[in-house]
Amino acid sequence: MIIASTRPTRIGGAVGDWFTPIAEAHGGFTVESVDLREIALPLLDEPHHPMQQKYQHEHTKRWSATIARGDAYVLVTPEYDFSPPAALLNAIQCLAKEWMYKPVGLLSYGGVSAGLRSANQLRIICTANSMMPLPGAVSIPFAGKLVNADTGRFEPGEVQDKAARAMLDELVRWEGAMRTLRQR
Repeated sequence: MIIASTRPTRIGGAVGDWFTPIAEAHGGFTVESVDLREIALPLLDEPHHPMQQKYQHEHTKRWSATIARGDAYVLVTPEYDFSPPAALLNAIQCLAKEWMYKPVGLLSYGGVSAGLRSANQLRIICTANSMMPLPGAVSIPFAGKLVNADTGRFEPGEVQDKAARAMLDELVRWEGAMRTLRQR
């Protein structure tokens, strides 16, 4: 799971904290949470194209190893100005082969649009990088209203819990199907 927002006032961490136990209980994957705010990748600072994998910087080498060990991803993303956060685009674009032939679940959140425009742009970006974005997704409208003011916990309810489990079921199916592509 990759938490995309790096803003100080974000709710992405709380959304990720809600999703993690659902994914762990699902049992289809070993869950690793990656927070782009903690990773803090500089903007495309490698001298070579990522397809060459001639990484010069330790932060890129660590990021490459993190993404290479994953078989599937869930991108937890808000919508900023009708698009995904710049930190997520940078994180995708600074690598290439590490992403290839892996399925991606999209967990978007926002206001009335539930982050759907961000998710739709990510579908195009993922496909361009030889990833398979799942046809279904988890989209959470008015996400800010679902954060408990007393605890800071994200509490979307059973409908979203069910959607998350359904997305994980699909992620398992797609990962198994795409495994043969990664082994070639």
